Amino acid sequence: MMKLTRKHVLTEAKASDLESVRKLNCWGCKLTDVSILSQMPNIEVLTLSANSISSLAPLAGCLSLCELYVRRNMIASLSELCYLRPMTRLRVLWLADNPCCGENSSQYRLTVLRCLPRLQKLDNQVVTEDETALAHLEGKEITAPPNAAQQQLSTNGLTDTAKENASRSREVEEIKEELRMKPKSRDQFPCLHSQSTRSSMKKTHTLDAVLLLLRDLDHEELRIVHVEAQNRLRTFTLDSLETLRNPQASKSADIQQ
Repeated sequence: MMKLTRKHVLTEAKASDLESVRKLNCWGCKLTDVSILSQMPNIEVLTLSANSISSLAPLAGCLSLCELYVRRNMIASLSELCYLRPMTRLRVLWLADNPCCGENSSQYRLTVLRCLPRLQKLDNQVVTEDETALAHLEGKEITAPPNAAQQQLSTNGLTDTAKENASRSREVEEIKEELRMKPKSRDQFPCLHSQSTRSSMKKTHTLDAVLLLLRDLDHEELRIVHVEAQNRLRTFTLDSLETLRNPQASKSADIQQ
């Protein structure tokens, strides 16, 4: 059994403390225990390929992770990917040559992309929009390990509430960025194709992306979306009533704009 130590990390990363580590390369170090990673919340690029790691649980608190290389390890189940779901910045994952990959490479890839739809490159192969859309339909749903929630909420020394708020804030910002920069294909929602103006097209792209993201939310997150949607509808209703009561003021405001 080989354990990744604080000394090894600081020496390899040339850092003074664990929280300042941004990149770490531990390729081929025969590691079996990487629990120290739970103390490295700001790491962005992590290479752990060619080791003997069997679980991704120690990475659950690495919310800044953008690139993860864990090929040629001992990860037996794709359920371990649930520990990576809170990582809204994760764009590159190399998981090949692990027992969890199985023999059906196509199904494996779709299942990984359904669990982690924000990936842009998987196993050194670029992910296309069509592939991501297909993954939502044909990829298998991954069930989290029994102790996944507890481990995710206990990492980095943060309280449950603080960690949840930090994770949610990151995810909201990522979603906003994706909606601005990379709208989803409208082919996935044919019923919306009748709109033709530029303004309508923009709203349709936004709706498409929101509908896709809803599939990845759990019960609590869907409840929050429901409450926010109700508040938004209530605001629209109040605005409409105000316009009906005072149409002249509404016309004056339009003219001034």
